Amino acid sequence: MLSFITELGERVKNSEVSGFAAQLAYFFLLSLFPLLIFLVTLLSYLPYTTEDILQVIEDFAPSETLILIRSTLNEVMEKGNTGLLSFGIIATIWSASRGLHAVIKSLNRAYEVEEERPFLMQIVVSMLLTLALIFVFFLVLLLPVFGEQIGFYISAELGFSRFFSIVWESVRWALTPFVLFVIFVVIYFLGPNKKIRCTSAFPGAIFASIGWVIVSYGFSYYVRIFANYSATYGSIGGVIVLMVWLYLSGIIILIGGEINALYQIRKGENC
Repeated sequence: MLSFITELGERVKNSEVSGFAAQLAYFFLLSLFPLLIFLVTLLSYLPYTTEDILQVIEDFAPSETLILIRSTLNEVMEKGNTGLLSFGIIATIWSASRGLHAVIKSLNRAYEVEEERPFLMQIVVSMLLTLALIFVFFLVLLLPVFGEQIGFYISAELGFSRFFSIVWESVRWALTPFVLFVIFVVIYFLGPNKKIRCTSAFPGAIFASIGWVIVSYGFSYYVRIFANYSATYGSIGGVIVLMVWLYLSGIIILIGGEINALYQIRKGENC
């Protein structure tokens, strides 16, 4: 295990994971607000509010980031632009797909392969991965916030007993981490320009799923208790916190890919 960690550290350094994570953070920052605008505009047709979306982000994001997101959303939505729905989805898919393209390049470097797929195929793969991430965001939003209402609806429509409601409460909280794991498996499986087994993506996906939650909670605690970015950066402190959080998230995702590649090399498998 010690030699594995040591070699992993060398691979992370040589593969320029920090540089690719910076690209990922930049494009995710560009896609975050269009995505939230799209969700808020979409929810205007449903009996839910902006706070329902922010409640999901609040569980992971640092407090300064949440303040920044809330103020920006309120400022944009007050303008009442009817074209926000279409703008949000187009801007989200474009900017997030560029971020996923950085993930693909990093995975190719981890597996030591060149990108030989046609440019159009690269775009298609990036778009598919982007749509998968958007799906996860919707699921993360639906299950914790709206899960209780969904359970009541299913129970009422199908005539299930109270036992179903008890089981559903347990399932809806366990399903979100599982779906997060599945999406990471898809990213690590489709991303590199190399045929790999689906199960070969499991180690990195497990690390990324657990690591992202731990890093998010840990960084949020650090910002709340120890750090004071506003004292250093003033009014843009919230932006800096958001960028650091996205950067750390990008590092976790890319290290997961390095773990998969190193694990296969250690086992002597043909990737």
